[in-house]
Amino acid sequence: MADVPDPAVRPAPQLPARVTLPLLTLITQQSLDEDYLHVAERRAATSPGPARIRPHRTAAVVVAVFGVLVTTAAVQTSRNASVNDASRATLISQISARRDSVSQLQDDIVAQRERNTRLQETLARTTSAEQSAITRMRRLEVRTGFVPVRGEGVRITIDDPPGADGTEAVRDEDLALLVDGLWQAGAEAIAINGQRLTALSAIRNASIAIHVNSRPISPPYTVLAIGDTRTLQANLLDTTHGLAFFDVAQQLGFVYELHNEDTLSLPAAPERLLRLRAAKAGTAADQNNHVDEENTP
Repeated sequence: MADVPDPAVRPAPQLPARVTLPLLTLITQQSLDEDYLHVAERRAATSPGPARIRPHRTAAVVVAVFGVLVTTAAVQTSRNASVNDASRATLISQISARRDSVSQLQDDIVAQRERNTRLQETLARTTSAEQSAITRMRRLEVRTGFVPVRGEGVRITIDDPPGADGTEAVRDEDLALLVDGLWQAGAEAIAINGQRLTALSAIRNASIAIHVNSRPISPPYTVLAIGDTRTLQANLLDTTHGLAFFDVAQQLGFVYELHNEDTLSLPAAPERLLRLRAAKAGTAADQNNHVDEENTP
């Protein structure tokens, strides 16, 4: 027989979870639940209501914005095209101007090169003429006695005959014959007893002494003549004045000697003989006229 529950006996009431759960578990669950609840309430308060979907208006706005963007791009492109066209035209104009300037400069360079060529030719002619003039001047300085000279030549020593009286002694005209013969034989410079001879030199007797350049000299007379030692003596014997001098020397018994010298030194002429009183320096035109006159038959 089954047991029948006693109505008088009531089941014990069930305790809540906060009573039966451990304290640590209860604190953790309540904290998390309150946090979740707090977050859910904040979301509910801040979130708007369900958005309405308006597909037609959204498409219209998108198309309008796209149209604005396209229009803006077209306007900007048109402006940029105008600016680019203007810049291109300016660059073309500048290039043309620069080309004209470069062409002008190239023409100037060609003209300057031609001018430099002409000037170089003129300089070459002038330099050649200058060198010729310097050479001519040096030869004239040597021949006229303006400068001391040095070179090979002939030394001629002349003395009176032993026991000679006044009529047999060497005279000025005897020395003049010898000097003229040396000039004819090709001598380039002559001195007698250290006196350089020029076109203005005089050989004269003053009393019993011979004077050269107004300076008295005494025997023996040393005549120095610079010239080609290979031909100077031989040429002297072939000249009229040279033959005349040697004839007189043999007739009167002059004592003379001729020697070739490797080096002779002759001084310059006295300064008073180098001053020109009437003659003046000519020009190249005068020289050309003189040459033309000589060439005229």
